[in-house]
Formats: sequence, C-alpha cells, structure tokens
Amino acid sequence: MDPARITFAAAAHARAAETVALTRRLMAVPSPNPPGDVRAAAEEAAVILRTLAPDAEVSLHATSPEVTNVVARIAGAGPGRILAFNGHLDTYPVNEALPWTVDPLRGEVRDGRLYGRGAADMKGGIAASILAFALLAEHRAAWRGEAILTLAGDEESMGPLGTKWLLDHVPGLPQAGAVIIGDAGSPRVLRFGEKGFLWIEVEAAGRAAHGAHVHLGENAIDRLRAALDAVSRLVDLPVAAPPAVIAAIADAKPISEPLAGAGEAEVLGRVTVNIGRVEGGTAPNLVPATARAACDIRLPVGVTCEAAEAALHAGLDWLPGISWRVLRRFAPNHTDPDAPIVRLAHRAAEEVLGGTVAVNMRVGGSDARWFRMAGLPTVVYGPTPHNMGGADEWAEIAELEAVMRVHALAAFDFLRG
Repeated sequence: MDPARITFAAAAHARAAETVALTRRLMAVPSPNPPGDVRAAAEEAAVILRTLAPDAEVSLHATSPEVTNVVARIAGAGPGRILAFNGHLDTYPVNEALPWTVDPLRGEVRDGRLYGRGAADMKGGIAASILAFALLAEHRAAWRGEAILTLAGDEESMGPLGTKWLLDHVPGLPQAGAVIIGDAGSPRVLRFGEKGFLWIEVEAAGRAAHGAHVHLGENAIDRLRAALDAVSRLVDLPVAAPPAVIAAIADAKPISEPLAGAGEAEVLGRVTVNIGRVEGGTAPNLVPATARAACDIRLPVGVTCEAAEAALHAGLDWLPGISWRVLRRFAPNHTDPDAPIVRLAHRAAEEVLGGTVAVNMRVGGSDARWFRMAGLPTVVYGPTPHNMGGADEWAEIAELEAVMRVHALAAFDFLRG
C-alpha cells in the first residue's frame, strides 16, 4: 500500500467528526430559495475555506444582486489532472409554518442525527467537500494537478447563475477530468447519471355555453383530456440506452431499490409522465372555454429531448383547439460507469463503508447535468435525505462523516494517479 495513501486515509478518518460542526456552521446562515439570497452563506463559506485551507486561492463571484458563487483552488506538487468538487449553497425555504420540533437553523444533534434545514440538501454535502478540499491542501505534496471547489448559488432554480456560470467563467473548470458532488442520495449508492426532463404546458381553447346547451359550445376540458392522453402515450417511446447503463441499473437494484423504493429500476429505464397541474372551467353548469395543464416528462438515457418533442408534435399538433409549449428542457446525461472517477469513488465508498456500494443512475436532477453536458465525468455521492424540504429535515451523522471520507479519498486517488 502506498504510504502517502495510508497517511492521507488516516487523516481523513481522524477529521471526519469535524463534518457535523462545519455543517452546523453553514446551516446557521440561512440561504432559502426562494427568495434565493445566498450572499451571506457564500461569505461564510469563504471564511471557512480561508481558515481551513489558508494556502488556497478563494474568491467570491456575484452573478446577480442575490446570487454569489464561491471558488477555491489549490495546486499540488506539479502539473497533473484537475479534480473539481461542486455543491449548492441554496436550500429549500425554512417555512416556519411547518411543524418543526427543532430550530431549523441551529443544527440540533440528537440520537445520531443532525436536524435542520440543509442538513441533507445540501450543506452536509458542502461540508464534506470543504473538508476533503482542506485535506488535499494539507497534503498537497502527495499529489499533482489542481483541486477546485465550486459552490453555486442557485441550484434550486436550475443553475444558470450558479454552476452554468461557473463552467463558463472559472479557468480550468471546463478541463476538469472529474467532478464530485455531495448532493443528497445515499452513501450506499454512487450515482453516475440522471434522467432528463421536459416540462410542458398544454392549453385548450373551446367555446363557452350553458351546461344545458352543450350543443352550442366546445368543451375545452374535453379537448384537454384528449391532449393529455396523447402526452401520456410518451411512456411507450422506445429506449436505446447503452448496455453499460442498462447493466448498471440492473446490478444496482438489490441495494438501490430498498433505499429509493420498489420500482426505481423500472422508472430509470423508461419515460415517465406526471400531469402535475390541471386548470379549467368556472361552474358545473357552464361549458368551459379554456383549460390548461402542466406536465413533467422524465427521459431516461436512450431517449433524446428531440425525440420526445417530435412525439409531442405528432400527438398534439393536429388536435383542435390545442397549443403547447416547453417550459424547461434538460437532456438525460451520464458518465461512463467505467470512467476512472466512477471506479475510484466506488472503491473508496466500499472501503469506507466496509461493504457493497451500488453504482446507479439518479431519478432526480442535479447540477451534475451541467458538468456532464460539458463532457466532464461526474459522480454524485451524498447523505440520505430525510424530510427534505419539510419539517425536521435530518441526516445521519455517520453518513455525513462517511461522505466526507469518500470525497477525500476519491479525489486523492484521482489526483495521485
């Protein structure tokens, strides 16, 4: 075994307990989105980085009156690879009206758990990456290349002023050979990709009339129902996923589904349609003249946005009174499951946990998509979220500590290689 690796692993193990204290410090500075003002949280993160890694270059980047991003970078013993950590500073709103039993910003520790807004999503993950970065800075003579830590300010609003801006403006970041993100998930599942999505709005126009005289009107809701049936048929689109992705989903099922719910593997491999909002009509005895609906269409690897939109055109454009538009669009994305960072992070996770860790896709979206769309190999590895967005959000302390060690070891091994 490499003596430098042994020394570094021991240091990561010894400092893992600091993860909770650092998470609590980050949680104490609220950064809810909406409204999305993360300036104080960014400044606090910068202070922490300058204290823990005094040799690092730390900078703040304001991209709007409310959004500020943080960048820290440290060079190793010589030229080499670039490794990036990424996380988001913004959280779900605290929402004091929820039935909290703890102070959402104090970070209460109880029964092996850390409670409060952002414990799992994702100030715990940020704390893990900051400590991993600080460890790399302390042991910079043992690795080559550069480590970059980026903390984005607007992930909850899809990232155009955060991670996307960072990729466009931070020197070296687009050349990173690997990216590690501590977003919520599970330490027992390393995520290498995620489904894409189309959010669409469908509108139906009809002609108003009295409910007793339906022959004089055109019911917009009836027209909308036909349109939504056509949208729902997207679940039958053929999927042409790479064999490695199909195999990874199947192999991960015994570990991943007990954590994420039965049916996850099947959902990861097909198109899903959720009709999330329907509006129309004013009274039971009036034929509605307008109706609308909003739909969330999730696309697996192997189905492009273009293919899904072509199917929508074919199913909707000929229907009378129907119009539709795309609200948001992101393509499915993945890193080759055999990429070096996937293999190294997987090995580190099994070393730290002392057991089998699955390698799988992710159902939900994250800022990882920005890196993967730019061609950067990216993994997501974070704590299990409990009550995310609700009252008494919490994460297991042991998981936060494990995530920190895995981030540190995977990054060290990548930069050492």
